[in-house]
Amino acid sequence: MGTNSTRLLVADVVDGRLGEVERRTRVTGLGRGVDLSGQLSSDAIEEVCETVGEYIQGYESLGADRVVAIATSAVRDAQNADAFLAELRERFALDSRILDGEEEARLTYRGACCERGDVDGTLVVDIGGGSSELIVGSRPEVIFWASLQVGTVRHTERHLTSDPPEAAQLEALSGDVRGVIDAELPPPERPGVSLGVAVAGTPTTLAAVDLHLDPYDPQAVHGYRLPLSSIQHMCSELSSIPLPERREVPGMHPGRAPTIVAGIVILIQVMRAFSLSEVEVSEHDILYGAALDAAPAPVS
Repeated sequence: MGTNSTRLLVADVVDGRLGEVERRTRVTGLGRGVDLSGQLSSDAIEEVCETVGEYIQGYESLGADRVVAIATSAVRDAQNADAFLAELRERFALDSRILDGEEEARLTYRGACCERGDVDGTLVVDIGGGSSELIVGSRPEVIFWASLQVGTVRHTERHLTSDPPEAAQLEALSGDVRGVIDAELPPPERPGVSLGVAVAGTPTTLAAVDLHLDPYDPQAVHGYRLPLSSIQHMCSELSSIPLPERREVPGMHPGRAPTIVAGIVILIQVMRAFSLSEVEVSEHDILYGAALDAAPAPVS
């Protein structure tokens, strides 16, 4: 249950290898308004609960042996987080836990790198609705991680108040994101990286747009390489048109159209900070890491 979307993964995990059975995503906007009010809204909670109810029917029909329910940035930040988790227990007997930034980063890295070879200096970038996780490692070891208070929903609400956004708003957004990166990761302390892997809705949507995918094809998206020049071009194109037109762009998930521009700006600033000329898009993310964590250890 993320700041912008609520997602489901049902998977078979055998001897440390994951086989996807079913996957669903719905943009539920749980974190809308949290940056300003500090509260999860009743409408957002209701929308997430409706989605969770449908997901429960889905995984119960598939005979899931173990269920793990996790919440991230918006719930971490909300003053009424306990009430939200209590609502899930009361309605569905579902025990959910809130991940801190370190655990979110670890699970994201594990999921993104679960089928990769060993590459020294791999940066995994997870741009969420409320926070973004940056994890550097050499599989399977995490060397460095940071959870930054920059996100697609949070920074859209902070800066992009006109439609389409004005140039000054985009500049303020870029400056805000780069300031957070520089404050948390001063250049002299920034680890060197040789490969960038980007997960979650922003990069997968950009890959779909770049490929003009309709309908969405996760196999085409997974492993797709996005050059910085292409990302910058899409930023210019998508930020220059109003929301109704953005929703109609081939490859665009309509629910991500309101926050995609902020996501692109965040991705560009991260790539510049780590001198990356391209990123590899991955469909394997925190859901994969959580599923691998939940499964019994392989028998040696």
